[in-house]
Amino acid sequence: MPTPPGPPAADTPEATTAPAGTPAGRADRAADRPEPPAGLAGRLRLPKHARRVWLTVHVACSVGWLGLTAGVLALGIAGRFSDNPDTVRAAYLAQEIFADWLLIPISLLSLLSGVLLSLGTTWGLLRYRWVATKFWLTLAATLASIFALRAFIHDAAGQVAAGTVPPDGRSPHVLVIAPSVALTIYLTATVLSVVKPWGMTKRGKRLAAEARAARIDRAAGAAPGR
Repeated sequence: MPTPPGPPAADTPEATTAPAGTPAGRADRAADRPEPPAGLAGRLRLPKHARRVWLTVHVACSVGWLGLTAGVLALGIAGRFSDNPDTVRAAYLAQEIFADWLLIPISLLSLLSGVLLSLGTTWGLLRYRWVATKFWLTLAATLASIFALRAFIHDAAGQVAAGTVPPDGRSPHVLVIAPSVALTIYLTATVLSVVKPWGMTKRGKRLAAEARAARIDRAAGAAPGR
């Protein structure tokens, strides 16, 4: 989901509405950092060292996906607008190498590591609107890249390899438009990772309320005289 694209995660959400040492600040932090539902916390929370490993994988793959898309876009522009047949041929054949060797593993690792980090921390996957938005954007970009973009790249590369320069059909146009859209999605995901807008979803608020109620019940049960 890069951080760049793909769903990001951090150790804990940030409290910004009140100083940390005040009662209001503690209440804000409790509301903004929902605990996993009872019975799932032990299975979903990642240990600290595992979280760091997966965060490293996620950031590396997300940045790589962003750079790969920029490279595919540059090659698409060269193939579409160059008057040199050798440049056109080389551009589409290079795109095919990127699509076959890098696109699938990098996009899937970015998506899956982002999902794992989201589920393994208090951010959750669908508790915060910005995380959920990044997830759906990244999922759509992954599916479109694997099942649609690669097909157009293979079509263009097959045509230039057979001597059709420039290639016929929609491929030259799509191979400029699609990477441009994808690059916009990844930059949007990066902004969401930094700004973290919109707050919690309804599901996130419900889970936070349930977690607070459970803490109150545990505290009451542990109080003297009970």
